[in-house]
Amino acid sequence: MASLLGETLFVISGQGPAPMKDYFQFEIRQSEVIWRWWKISLRSECRNQKPGQLRESHEDYIEDQHLQSQVAMVFGLHILQYSKNLCQGHYDYIVRLPNSLLLKILAHLDLEDISGLSRTCCRFRELCKSEEFWEQTVRKNSETVTPTLEDLANEVGWRTIFFTNKLQLQMQISRRKQRENQPCEDTNEPRSF
Repeated sequence: MASLLGETLFVISGQGPAPMKDYFQFEIRQSEVIWRWWKISLRSECRNQKPGQLRESHEDYIEDQHLQSQVAMVFGLHILQYSKNLCQGHYDYIVRLPNSLLLKILAHLDLEDISGLSRTCCRFRELCKSEEFWEQTVRKNSETVTPTLEDLANEVGWRTIFFTNKLQLQMQISRRKQRENQPCEDTNEPRSF
């Protein structure tokens, strides 16, 4: 499982809470924590101030109440708790799995479970919205997927295909076939319907 972990375990950046304008970055690597900040101010005495950086070992970070309070103030208590968990060796391996393996796992879940999973983190939200996931879902729930249906899915998206009822799909496919079978018109006259 350790091979799933890269050098960087977590990175987040953003502006401090109002009225603060300063910008912060918090990075957790396998052996250290890095806290970076950039002072943003219109005051002339702050214009030449260089960005700052603090590096600490995981053990030092766990003991550093001041840095923890800054992390909580800028990024919230949930990020503080998550960072402490990472520094204590409690890794979230499932979000580090490759997409191909996660898609195989998702194939065994109900749509209600997919909806809940998509709200847990950005990685799962993107994966549950992906065309690969919805193509897999359509193929799993359909007896056959014709080349015409594949073309339509590439045009409108696999998720749309999944949530469109069969009668509407048949109508869209027949309209598509009619458009493909119509000869090209060279005139610029409007069509009458």
